[in-house]
Amino acid sequence: MILPTTYLAALLLSILTMICWGSWANTQKLSGKWRFELFYYDYALGMLLTATLLAFTLGMFGSEITFIDNMIITGKRQMAYAVASGVIFNLANMLLVAAITVAGMAVAFPVGIGLALVIGVVLNYLIKPQGNPILLFAGAAVVVGAIIVDAMAYSAYARDNSPAPLPGKKKKQVNNGAKGILLSCAGGVLMGLFYPIIQLSRDGELALMPYSIGFFFSLGVFASTFLFNLYFMNLPVQGDRVGFSDYLRGTRKMHLLGLLGGAIWCIGAVSNFLASGVPAEVNVGPAVSYGLGQGATLISTLWGLLYWKEFSNPSPKVKKLIMIMLGLFVVGLAMISIAPLYK
Repeated sequence: MILPTTYLAALLLSILTMICWGSWANTQKLSGKWRFELFYYDYALGMLLTATLLAFTLGMFGSEITFIDNMIITGKRQMAYAVASGVIFNLANMLLVAAITVAGMAVAFPVGIGLALVIGVVLNYLIKPQGNPILLFAGAAVVVGAIIVDAMAYSAYARDNSPAPLPGKKKKQVNNGAKGILLSCAGGVLMGLFYPIIQLSRDGELALMPYSIGFFFSLGVFASTFLFNLYFMNLPVQGDRVGFSDYLRGTRKMHLLGLLGGAIWCIGAVSNFLASGVPAEVNVGPAVSYGLGQGATLISTLWGLLYWKEFSNPSPKVKKLIMIMLGLFVVGLAMISIAPLYK
């Protein structure tokens, strides 16, 4: 397998993860009125196809054992951990995509992924402590502050842009903000749990290697999509019920965007598995690589603010809160990124 061996290589892979994880949701936005429940079938398939392609290409070269070798010698427990982590991630991600549908990327990612970052950094450090704990936990605390400020900004924006009441009627409160934040929080908690389970698949002499993890992880995502989507399609968070027949009526562009979204996320995931698996002397552990990967929050927030204009014409108060939120994210991620350099 082709594996990174230096801190610079691991850092670049973590940055690639951040870009991929922060950008894949644009494919859903580009699909227009295509429901996220239907989009997700192609997304899960795109993940599995990409993970398989990477395993049988990059996973078959290099000085280490190959993907096939790893499949032969690894244990069933390690495989089960990787599949289970994919299942947990999938439910978390579907809740996050639902939150994007309701409230937009600029809300769903800072709240959901920011919360996942904090939980994941703490749990991963407890499992495999690497990096300076003061910088790691202080950076996580700053990210918590950014999450709170982002929720405040969206609540203020929702109040400012709620429709005016009709004559003789009371003003109705828009509940999309509360629903989006609740969905983001639920997804964020689960999102913070999947990565520590991945680390369990890397323990022992029968450990899974990065490309193998990507394959079994994506297999868990693909298989569980058919189960979880039964709920989301019949009890949608927004709009009417949809059936699988609606999926068959999708255009080629809609299906391709779903496949592309899954491919982008999977490339980021495998890059992260590679970065977190470098030798201990390189000073990059799972807590740090996961924390940097979840810097996708900042990337996705910028997409939502600058390209999709999800906070159009904000009040001065909302603008101030957005700037504070972005600043806190930058500071928090910077502290996490330098933690490996100060043991």
